Amino acid sequence: MIRVVRRRGGQPRQPYSTRRTLLRRTRRVDAISPVSPAPTGASSADPGVLDATRRALDEAAQRSLEESARRTVEEAAAKRRASATDDAAVPHTIRLIPGEVTSARRAKFAFANSFTLVSLMLGMSAIFLSMHHDIRWAAVALLGCVASDGLDGAVARKLGVASPFGAQMDSLADMCSFGIAAPVVVYASLHGSAPSAFVAAACIMIAVGAMIRLARFNVSPKDGRYFVGVPTTLIAGVMGMAVLIGLQMPGIVAVVAVAVLAVSMVSGFPYAKLGRLAALPRWFWVLPLVGLFMDYRITFAVLVAAYVASGPLLWLRQRGHRDALAA
Repeated sequence: MIRVVRRRGGQPRQPYSTRRTLLRRTRRVDAISPVSPAPTGASSADPGVLDATRRALDEAAQRSLEESARRTVEEAAAKRRASATDDAAVPHTIRLIPGEVTSARRAKFAFANSFTLVSLMLGMSAIFLSMHHDIRWAAVALLGCVASDGLDGAVARKLGVASPFGAQMDSLADMCSFGIAAPVVVYASLHGSAPSAFVAAACIMIAVGAMIRLARFNVSPKDGRYFVGVPTTLIAGVMGMAVLIGLQMPGIVAVVAVAVLAVSMVSGFPYAKLGRLAALPRWFWVLPLVGLFMDYRITFAVLVAAYVASGPLLWLRQRGHRDALAA
């Protein structure tokens, strides 16, 4: 508020004030009105003072508008820079094929990953066949999943198209085939031979163990000599083969065996890879071959039990070596 005071005859007059009307884009002084009735003889304020007041207000309004426009431009520029940075930091897509992308490499990439898709489709087929009580054919489909799972990674490495995308696809297909289809096939085969609650609990343990085993495998360093826990592929192969050959066991024993297989998947025991087993001396395989001709069902069960028990025994052996070295 600007007060204009004029003196007349040494006596101060009543003060005056300016009233401003603020518009959106301009500010100006519309009128000067007194805050109290004007004294006699004072019809208007000093024109010079009014002109100075108008100029001061116009300059202040102009500076305010310029400052507001400058801030708006700076904020818009900052938003554009932030948007450009975010787009550069987060890619919209990734390259699925490693290395140079050519038609030949695309074909190799598709061929290698087709085995993963076959494994997934066979796993779904095993579920559908189990629902229609075709247990043997469901077991055949499950063994087909095992074969396809063993081929996809080997073919991808052979053709030079192994990629993180293929590894993630393989892990998801394994969960469907070995974590879902295999328990469904086992449940269908054991249904009626033991209490349904026990059979369901053992099959759920297989599903949970497969999920944990696959997740742990994806984030763990690889060891060329041993597995940490029995692989899900091997567990599914054992269960599919047991159903296919008609392995006969009492219901409660079969349920306990399934639960033990589930626990072996998530255990921290070392298990020899199949390549190391194949490198064993030939005389080691004489007894199993003789047993296959005598009773292949019992021989199969004994071999599986021996492999599952080899993990804890190997762990105890390695621990004894470490304790001896520490001493």
